[in-house]
Amino acid sequence: MLVYACFVLAPIALSVGYSFTNANQFVPRTRFVGLDNYTRLLTDQEFLTALKVTTILTLIVVIVPNVLGLAVAVLLDRRGWFYNALRGVFFVPVVLSSVVVSVVWQAMLTDDGLVNTALRAMGVHSPPGWLSDPDIALYSVGFIISWQMLGFCAVVYLAGLQSVPQELHEAAAIDGAGPWLRFRKVTWPMLAPALTINTVMLLITGFKAYDHIQVLTGGGPGTGTTATLAFSVIQTGFTANRTGEASAMALLMLVIVAVVSSVALRFLQRREVDF
Repeated sequence: MLVYACFVLAPIALSVGYSFTNANQFVPRTRFVGLDNYTRLLTDQEFLTALKVTTILTLIVVIVPNVLGLAVAVLLDRRGWFYNALRGVFFVPVVLSSVVVSVVWQAMLTDDGLVNTALRAMGVHSPPGWLSDPDIALYSVGFIISWQMLGFCAVVYLAGLQSVPQELHEAAAIDGAGPWLRFRKVTWPMLAPALTINTVMLLITGFKAYDHIQVLTGGGPGTGTTATLAFSVIQTGFTANRTGEASAMALLMLVIVAVVSSVALRFLQRREVDF
């Protein structure tokens, strides 16, 4: 509790205090400004753009790993050493550092990287700039984060699949239900807790995305095309040295994440009860 108080509660309390001031590392006199930082952020175009970018990225990170993770889990729900080995392979990216994953993918997605080289070999004369094109850079980052989280979702869904009583499948098969109907009526309802875990974890991962953005795009290309809320907090606080404004931004981000996660958790847990 002491460690938690020192490294979590105390910084949050300090951020709350700073958010009501004009704190700046290069301005020695700090004064109380009330809610000015908050009102300014709610009309600041950069903050609103960062919120939009974060929302789009979070939707990608929630939907793609959930769908593909479920598909991978269904394919790996088999017995044998080969499937056990594949489970380990799919889970490897989860344990890797986000920086390591970003550096590897950055090398692969450059104009002369492995992906574009393969596309040119297949006859594509002008392959896209995966991280340099403002129209697709955000989606490329979303794909990379989704790729890293895919193994986590697959393992959670696989645990859920293996907890479904085989008797239910057998009873449904005797009643004449085919594979798809058995999955929809028996398996999918039993995976409700796994869906809850994955969705909430992916929501938090998407909203706090920073490492991948910093390494892959640096918030670009252009002006803020991939700058998330977390990235904007760091840039405002440690590059522009506007500590008060960055603290207000961080607290707004904390409130947004807490509200969205709580609503999603409440909705998904109610779905579990209904099933």
